[in-house]
Amino acid sequence: MLGCSGSGPGPHSPSSGYLVRAGGRALVCDLGNGTLGALHRYVDPFDLDALLLSHLHPDHCADVASLVVYRRYHPAPPYPPAGRRLPVYGPEEVADRLTAQYGASAAERHGEDLTDVLDFRVVADGTDIEVAGCRVLTRRTVHPCESYATRIEHGGRSLVYSGDTGACESLIELARGADVLLCEATWPRLGPHGEAQPEGIHLSGQEAGEHAAAAGVGRLLLTHIPVWYDSAVLLAEAKSAYDGPVELVSAGASYQI
Repeated sequence: MLGCSGSGPGPHSPSSGYLVRAGGRALVCDLGNGTLGALHRYVDPFDLDALLLSHLHPDHCADVASLVVYRRYHPAPPYPPAGRRLPVYGPEEVADRLTAQYGASAAERHGEDLTDVLDFRVVADGTDIEVAGCRVLTRRTVHPCESYATRIEHGGRSLVYSGDTGACESLIELARGADVLLCEATWPRLGPHGEAQPEGIHLSGQEAGEHAAAAGVGRLLLTHIPVWYDSAVLLAEAKSAYDGPVELVSAGASYQI
C-alpha cells in the first residue's frame, strides 16, 4: 500500500497508489499525490513494468509528473535516454491529460508529449490484456469522469481494485469470485445531517460490503477513506453487509494474495 488516503494525501498516508508484485514483475495501480516517494522504499521507479491508472483525478495520478522527471532527468539511468519506455494504461484522454498536468500548453504538446519516457495505452470497458505477466481486465464504473475497476490475475489468484466508483453492477461482475477486493469506501451511508449521499460518485462503507458480498469475494480491503471521516464507522458498515474477512488498509502495509 503506497498510499490509501481518499481525495488527497493525509497526515499518515499519501493518496491512492498500490504496488503489485507477481512472478518477479512489478506494476502499480494508480500513482496519486505522494506515492512516488513511497514507491522508492520498495522498487526503483526504473524497475516498474507497468502503470495502471483507474482514472485521471489528481489523487490517483498526480505523481506521474514526478515520475516523468525521474525517468527523464536522472543522471545515471540504467538505460540510454532513448531506451525502455514505461507502459501506462488509462482512460481515453490519458496522454493529453497527463501531458497537460506536466505543464505543457496545448501549443507546446507536440514537442512535450512525454512519449520519450512513457508509452500510453488506452483501456476501455471490457479490456482483457496481458500486462507484466498478469492478465488484466477492466470494467467501466460510475464516477464523474471516465473510471475503471481493474482485475489482475496471476498464478490462479486474483485481485480486483475498484478505483473510484458509485454503486454499479460492473464492479460486482468484475469481482465475481476474486480472492481479494481492494475497494474504496469514501463516506458513511448517510451524510452529517442524515441525508442520502450523492449517487454516482463514491461507495459508502456499507455499499463496499454489499458489493463484496454480491461478488462472493474471499477478502475485502477498504481504502480511499478521506481524513475527515471516521474509518471505524466505515469498517463497521462494511462488516454489517459482508461476513467475510474485512479490514482497513494502511500506508506501508502488504498483503499476500
